[in-house]
Amino acid sequence: MGTLTPKPFLSSITGKKVIVKLKWGMEYKGYLVAVDRYMNLQLHSTDEYIDNCFTGSLGEVLIRCNNVLYIRECEDDSKTDME
Repeated sequence: MGTLTPKPFLSSITGKKVIVKLKWGMEYKGYLVAVDRYMNLQLHSTDEYIDNCFTGSLGEVLIRCNNVLYIRECEDDSKTDME
């Protein structure tokens, strides 16, 4: 497995459903719309999860880069709960 740097990784998942976990424990599941040069994230159709429990649909969300713990592609779009 080769090393993947952040910018090519973020470009490869733009337009796909992702899960973004923040340093504070919240998770956001939505479609990655855009990433700017500072790696701030724009998501749409976003759902919020706290302690793996769905707390609500937020719609469009902007996440500042320094709050992100990790971002990953969502494997299964059909799941409604985070596991």
